[in-house]
Amino acid sequence: MSKYLVTGGAGYVGSVVAAHLLEAGHEVTVLDDLSTGFRVGVPEGATFIEGRIQDAARHLDPSYEAVLHFAASSQVGESVVNPGKYWENNVGGTLALLAAMREAGVRKLVFSSTAATYGEPTEGLLTEASVTAPTNPYGASKLAVDHMIAGECVAHGLAAVSLRYFNVAGAYGEFGERHTPETHLIPLVLQVALGERESISVFGEDYPTPDGTCVRDYIHVADLAEAHLAALRAATGGEHLICNLGNGNGFSVREVVETVRKVTGRDIPEVVAPRRAGDPAMLVASARTAHERLGWTPSRSDLTGIITDAWNFARTHSS
Repeated sequence: MSKYLVTGGAGYVGSVVAAHLLEAGHEVTVLDDLSTGFRVGVPEGATFIEGRIQDAARHLDPSYEAVLHFAASSQVGESVVNPGKYWENNVGGTLALLAAMREAGVRKLVFSSTAATYGEPTEGLLTEASVTAPTNPYGASKLAVDHMIAGECVAHGLAAVSLRYFNVAGAYGEFGERHTPETHLIPLVLQVALGERESISVFGEDYPTPDGTCVRDYIHVADLAEAHLAALRAATGGEHLICNLGNGNGFSVREVVETVRKVTGRDIPEVVAPRRAGDPAMLVASARTAHERLGWTPSRSDLTGIITDAWNFARTHSS
């Protein structure tokens, strides 16, 4: 049994990873300021500390095997109008966390990164060697953290893995998406199914894709959690490993909407809206590195299954 600190462990992905760690027999401490997370999202059996990652030095000690770092501001639109918040929370907070880990002698880190580091790619299938050119302060802040981690590995022997997520979806038992405001497609469409929203906006239907709508790579949150446990095992001193996490295939906006109709049996009115600036036609991950280095392959790639799990969570946790 090992002891882990999970920053942001009251949020969507952090809570599912914390639950997986506990199920594997580990000791888990969740550090979260609850600015976007929820106290009910902290899994039973975890120790909870309400606080910011800037204060991690108060809580870390040599008994911890590793840190799994999810705490971050993550709204793209907000990052454009309030970039300082993203530099302070994501970059400044992680800088303080790295210093606290170094001081405490905690030498292993798994970092929650994002496909937003790639910006607007011109290629459909993204690898870790693809150009990183973020188009907003959120993506830029995450890329800056990746650079910080790389330097820490070289200078101080940190063992680190950055996992760049694509579109995370689904739910794991009592743990699912509770974002406020909600910006992700699947929970937004489910809000229409629940009568909480009149219609779903389809931003552009003239993309060079089979049905004219954007194509995205959706990964089940439980598959994502399993990748984090694999990353803990694979982390190597002095190395910063970066892995994309996705299914390697994509689903269009219209495919998602139609699948929600089938799963819920509800009518989902659509409203076609103009394209959003910066929306690439296709964004799909190559997860080959994760397969080769982590021994990880997603096992819940079926869109119907992903949406069914999300629907079961949404209808039992609806406002």
